[in-house]
Amino acid sequence: MTMRVAVVGATGNVGREMLKTLAERRFPVSKVHAVASKRSAGKKVSFGENDVLTVEDLETFDFSTCDIGLFSPGGKVSAEYAPKAAAAGCVVIDNTSHFRMDPDIPLVVPEVNPEALKDYKKKNIIANPNCSTIQMVVALKPLHDLATIKRVVVSTYQSVSGAGRPAMDALFSQSRNVLTHQPIEVEPFFKRIAFNVIPQIDVFMDDGFTKEEWKMRVETQKILDPRIEVVATCVRVPVFVGHAEAVSVEFERPMNPDTARRILKNAPGVLVVDTLDPEDGFITPIDCAGEDAVYVSRIRKDPSVPNGLMLWIVADNVRKGAALNSVQIAEALLPMLKGK
Repeated sequence: MTMRVAVVGATGNVGREMLKTLAERRFPVSKVHAVASKRSAGKKVSFGENDVLTVEDLETFDFSTCDIGLFSPGGKVSAEYAPKAAAAGCVVIDNTSHFRMDPDIPLVVPEVNPEALKDYKKKNIIANPNCSTIQMVVALKPLHDLATIKRVVVSTYQSVSGAGRPAMDALFSQSRNVLTHQPIEVEPFFKRIAFNVIPQIDVFMDDGFTKEEWKMRVETQKILDPRIEVVATCVRVPVFVGHAEAVSVEFERPMNPDTARRILKNAPGVLVVDTLDPEDGFITPIDCAGEDAVYVSRIRKDPSVPNGLMLWIVADNVRKGAALNSVQIAEALLPMLKGK
């Protein structure tokens, strides 16, 4: 069985990675459509090594011709067009934040809660979680199954690619201008990102947390367990690709580092790199760029709480944190679409 697939937002970072991932994983397609805004219509994008697609106009695209739509065009655009596509019979897998907390829309990480896909027909839309949430819950799921997590305290170190191509361009140009003593434009950030860190991702909420920090809490609860308490501090760092997280976990039952390593080494989607070797004993964002896995390093006991553990979790936010997870959802959906 082959699928007709539309990639919406095909000219953006994530859209291009979706096309690349579909080709690399040999997703069974009979037709792939690259779809974007009117201003991008007519442009060319790659699909695999040999195929080039012409971008089609989202405003006039007929979603009834597609079985699956992989959406990453921005929240406002998804809010308008995802329901239209779903009503036309196209199952939407949306990478924006717009639908994530809708109780009738599954929020899915295939290694963690594939069973949630059974409810996709309620609105014909499936939500892809926040990139930072995805890598954290992939690592936490097998540990939660064994010892039950009570509380998570996480600090993130998030690359500029999480804010899109303009943010990547800003890091490049600001870095160049710092080194050449040229004037610096801080946009699209509020402060300079080059050789700096910014403790704000997304807007501030009334309680002092940012929306990104709120997302990590509520999404983890929806995906993994509503009883888990999560508190996050999300920081933008001058890295192009790859998010890192320092995570402290408190369990209901004992959990030691050796047990955690053993469990994680057998967990789907996880690679453990954890020794005391300063060169090869842990993974950094530059090491994970272009890779599928969620890497876990620096597994150690947290002596400040009973049954505590500390982890360093790293993943490519554009790939596993967006494009790959969306394609994995589509792969998990395939048996349900037989005979559709």
